[in-house]
Amino acid sequence: MVVPRLVVAAPASGSGKTTVATGLMAALRARGLRVSPHKVGPDYIDPGYHALAAGRPGRNLDPWLTGEELVAPLFLHGAAGCDVAVVEGVMGMFDGKGDTDFASTAHVARLLDAPVVLVVDAARQSRSVAAVAHGFATFDPRVRVGGVVLNRVGSDRHEQLCRAALAEAGMPVLGAIRRDDAVSAPSRHLGLVPAAEREPEAVAAVDRLAALVARSCDLEALVRLARSAPPLPAVPWDPARALGGQGKAGPVVAVAGGAAFTFGYAEHAELLRAAGAQVAVFDPLRDERLPEGTAALVVGGGFPEVYAAELAANEPLRAQVAAFRGPIAAECAGLLYLCAELDGRRMCGRVPGVARMTDRLTLGYREAVALRDSPLTRAGERYRGHEFHRTAVAYEGAPLFRWDGGADGYGDAQVTASYLHLHWAGRPELAQRLVSSSRSPSVLR
Repeated sequence: MVVPRLVVAAPASGSGKTTVATGLMAALRARGLRVSPHKVGPDYIDPGYHALAAGRPGRNLDPWLTGEELVAPLFLHGAAGCDVAVVEGVMGMFDGKGDTDFASTAHVARLLDAPVVLVVDAARQSRSVAAVAHGFATFDPRVRVGGVVLNRVGSDRHEQLCRAALAEAGMPVLGAIRRDDAVSAPSRHLGLVPAAEREPEAVAAVDRLAALVARSCDLEALVRLARSAPPLPAVPWDPARALGGQGKAGPVVAVAGGAAFTFGYAEHAELLRAAGAQVAVFDPLRDERLPEGTAALVVGGGFPEVYAAELAANEPLRAQVAAFRGPIAAECAGLLYLCAELDGRRMCGRVPGVARMTDRLTLGYREAVALRDSPLTRAGERYRGHEFHRTAVAYEGAPLFRWDGGADGYGDAQVTASYLHLHWAGRPELAQRLVSSSRSPSVLR
């Protein structure tokens, strides 16, 4: 399939990838193009801004969580009907899992056969930007760097020096962005504040990014570069096909949303629907009851620690979740919400454990083994997940998962809860298991 596409990469985190990628998505959309937004890796926050910019769900591409073979199919699924796709990278372009480039921006660019736009922070350097760009362009000949966007340029003279050096190195300059503190987004302990928590401020921020990129970058040249990508020999991912056919219409699966629970992959809801579920979103901050007919719960990631007082104050919903006896799948924030307490505030009490904020960031990919059956897991199965949190849970009893150097989680006949974020596209049977057990909650299938 032919999908015009490009990957926005950088030498290091903090270079301006999100500024360029999000602004480019919004600027191209403003010009009438249908834009497909994507993000390399397990990040949940950037895709929220991408969704605002493009008007479509932001989707993640992660070879570690889903397998290399699904990256192109998932990309094509998300890009269906679009004129151009923009993929924001992660960290430095060649930074992958451990001491490899597996699951790096470069890895995904290779899997998509997509040209790369390198965003270089030009602050405190001039001619050296050409050495940086040349090094990244030649480090791996399998990755095609199609041009450079200079970020944080200080003056006309600074821009001229950088452009001249890049011309000597044979590197096209596709944009030069001046320093502009007005376009920065607020951050806190795990990165940017999610877009869902700060509307309409987030909408205004995206509009500023669009204007900045439109006046600073050569949009026509960027689109030409995207259109230089060759056909992608893959079949688009399809949730029904992933499950072996369409499930029978039936149970309501309630999915937590709102400002406290903003993390989730778009493919999860698509798989649940393909398995026959009716997906209903509820907000634990505002809704005092679960959606009518709820047969299963999904409580994903987010920032419940920021909203602990409000979650605790919603006693009617906490009581209903505590009494709910259908299957529950909870990740990270959902785990905290199910605990007995979070930072001294009463939560739902479905997980026998107490959660609290810490000063330690826990971050990284995990290859875990399930130690027992639960709605999602089967004892002995291996799962690939990702941890990203500054909280800790003191559990009662044995963990649900174990991996080299660690263990975590709680599981019983009704509950699967842990810090591990899983991407169900790589394990579509998880959606099927949840829906099947919701039809007969007392039987694990």
